[in-house]
Amino acid sequence: MTPVTIDRPDSPARHAAAALATLALVVGVVYAPVLTKLAADWWSSPEYSHGLLCAPAALAIAYSRRRELRSLRPAPSGVGLAGAVIAIALLGLGTLGAELFLTRISFALLVASCVLFLFGWRHLRVLALPFALLLSMPIPAIVITRLTLPLQLAASAMSESGLMAAGVPVLREGNVLVLPNATLQVAEACSGIRSLVSLVVLALVIGRTVDPRASARAAIILAAVPVAVLVNGLRVTITALATYQYGPAVASGAVHEALGVLTFALAVGLLGACAWVVRAVEPRTVAGAMS
Repeated sequence: MTPVTIDRPDSPARHAAAALATLALVVGVVYAPVLTKLAADWWSSPEYSHGLLCAPAALAIAYSRRRELRSLRPAPSGVGLAGAVIAIALLGLGTLGAELFLTRISFALLVASCVLFLFGWRHLRVLALPFALLLSMPIPAIVITRLTLPLQLAASAMSESGLMAAGVPVLREGNVLVLPNATLQVAEACSGIRSLVSLVVLALVIGRTVDPRASARAAIILAAVPVAVLVNGLRVTITALATYQYGPAVASGAVHEALGVLTFALAVGLLGACAWVVRAVEPRTVAGAMS
């Protein structure tokens, strides 16, 4: 008898894996210049350094939900194809107009559209938080510019109030604090915009982790804004007090950087406390409303 060889077709899962790998390769090649520039900005520009936190967090959260994704039945949606077309159009417009924000936002839109087209809305819903983190990375420069000056003025005003309460003579002119022995300017780097963006990102992660209710998550995210503003005002106040006591040298260098790290740690602790309060208080509020 002559042995007969039966060719078995590859499993659908293997075909799907090969298709996804090919798609990822194509997207990586097309967006390589965009992603390279984005990573360089994360590393070199303080205003975009929160991307060093967002990208690993998004990947880690997506990986942690792999079992939930596997349990879902794919239900591809044609809306994803339309979204992919829009994303490619945004990439073209951004490239022609040298608009970095459009090219970067098109990457997040394309990835989300591919998930929707290949797997459906349920998969996209499970990956909503990672995509929210991706969307928070390419903040437009005009938004940062519009937020920076109000934050500078708020920090200098709070510092003025704190210094006057401590009995330190001070004159404020806009974002400039005039002390008897030094003049301090609350520069753009001291506006607190980096802390604000980083705290909002952390609030997204904390809210999604500690409480399943949308109202509680929204409250935690909103709490990040006053926490960031207040802590930055405290940092500027401490810097001004130290400058008044020990001279202008403490307003820069290692001491200034160390104070920034400590106050950001304080902000993270306060945000965690806000999340605990929201989680503890809101069930009682709901129970009271139902009774």
